[in-house]
Amino acid sequence: MITEPIEKALPARINRLYELAHNLWWSWHPNAVWLFKYLDKTLWELTYQNPVKLMQMLPQARFEAVATDPAFLRYYDGIILAFDKCLSGKDTWFSEKYPDLGGKSIAYFCAEFGLHISLPIYSGGLGILAGDHCKEAGDLGLPLVGVGFVYPQGYFRQKINSEGRQEAIYEQFEYQTAPIEPVFSRDSEGGLLQLHLDGRVIYAAVWSVRLGQVSLYLMDTDVDENEPWDRELSARLYGGDQQTRIRQELVLGIGGVRMLDRLGIRPSVYHANEGHAAFMLLERLRVLVQQGKSFKEAVEQIRDTTLFTTHTPVPAGHDAFPFHLVEHHFEGYWNELGLDRQEFLALGEYPDGHGGKNFNMTALALRLSGMKNGVSQLHGKVSRQMWHSMWPESSEDEVPITSVTNGVHTQTWIAPEMDKLYSRYLSRDWRDTHDDPMLWERIDEIPDEELWKVHQQLKHNLFNFMRERARLEWINSGAGPVRVLTAGTLLDPDALTIGFARRFATYKRALLIFHDIDRLKRMLHDEWRPVQFVFAGKAHPADALGNH
Repeated sequence: MITEPIEKALPARINRLYELAHNLWWSWHPNAVWLFKYLDKTLWELTYQNPVKLMQMLPQARFEAVATDPAFLRYYDGIILAFDKCLSGKDTWFSEKYPDLGGKSIAYFCAEFGLHISLPIYSGGLGILAGDHCKEAGDLGLPLVGVGFVYPQGYFRQKINSEGRQEAIYEQFEYQTAPIEPVFSRDSEGGLLQLHLDGRVIYAAVWSVRLGQVSLYLMDTDVDENEPWDRELSARLYGGDQQTRIRQELVLGIGGVRMLDRLGIRPSVYHANEGHAAFMLLERLRVLVQQGKSFKEAVEQIRDTTLFTTHTPVPAGHDAFPFHLVEHHFEGYWNELGLDRQEFLALGEYPDGHGGKNFNMTALALRLSGMKNGVSQLHGKVSRQMWHSMWPESSEDEVPITSVTNGVHTQTWIAPEMDKLYSRYLSRDWRDTHDDPMLWERIDEIPDEELWKVHQQLKHNLFNFMRERARLEWINSGAGPVRVLTAGTLLDPDALTIGFARRFATYKRALLIFHDIDRLKRMLHDEWRPVQFVFAGKAHPADALGNH
């Protein structure tokens, strides 16, 4: 495992380019993107818009040239000024709204973070939402600290074979070309993070990722000090059997709490984003009990300082482990909580749907979190129905699961062309005021023809991208004509295009389009109102139905 990034000596005039490249703040600021693209536009695309890798591959002469280029320096100075303002944490929404909360922090635990293509540590919406939360926190000045994993094999790269089935290709993560920096390694003060599990020690390196002033700390068990099977714990996102999954979640939850303690970070609030991180509640309970609190007192304090977000509307999407597996990994742990075995297992006990019971991670989080929410009003209602049995004395409407509708980090997802349009007709500083409803009352001031022109341009960009992907698939893997054609080469830019882009799990209901075949035929055969559909997404490698 490589523990140090590769850097070149930059001219003094532009010596903060590396710092900027290693802070993903650049990725949602168009002028910062322009800086790196200006260095070498072709190489920018070949490195998948990864400035760290780009700068490693550029010849020194190119840096010397842009260090005296007036156009480049004008953008560079403006970006560094804005970057420093962000890092200062001054004049942010949080500092102005809550000046008395300086020094507080929020720990955000999640199994995946969708930040940028150069960090393949995400699979779907959960990760994208987590990444957007962190970016928005950086913009608002929220003192958020992320806790997660580096996955040395990342999440798989998808290949569609000649039969139209997905093949999963895993590629080793290149530490030296990613925007991450080592925090705990064998060479750092205090060495690697240590976690006692199953009567042995598991070691973890820790890396940091910067998003403005927000830091993510990512653990990695792929170190020489571990046994081969322990090195594989963090190898893949959502990989392995239940034994691997429970160990992963032990490292995430218990290891994450101990990592923050070693870093000297004392969060005021903990947020578990989905049940994968629920073991962190047990570790925090253990710490409080060991400090002298009763178990009941510790539970009340944990509930007062914990938020839990559930995302999945079907039982199969919630992690659950057989009791014997939990007992094996936590043997003796319950003594440190002041509990016996049965009391401990009862914290996560929940029916398995087959007449038995198991240890359900969502049930554990629901019991020990003070604030619980789904991710939309409808999902909140579904969640109250799903988990009503945990509060049998309450009516379904009184089940203490509320909802906070998912949002997005606007600056990540807005197209540059739309950004220009909004800046021209809404406000030059619309990015800073996009939460103001009054701003969007001016949307009608955008001429219809200009809005439509940008829409068509973006649609053409999408189709060009799809055709290029199909061409490369034909060249690189010899895909047959049917595969090339179905990859989007015959799409009509003037037709109504309906997209379905998400993780391919059966409960996402991609096949719902075939519910009424006759209606679908009428739509597709209407020559006066042409319509076409684009499907995109990955299925979990173990999901046989999703892979077809």
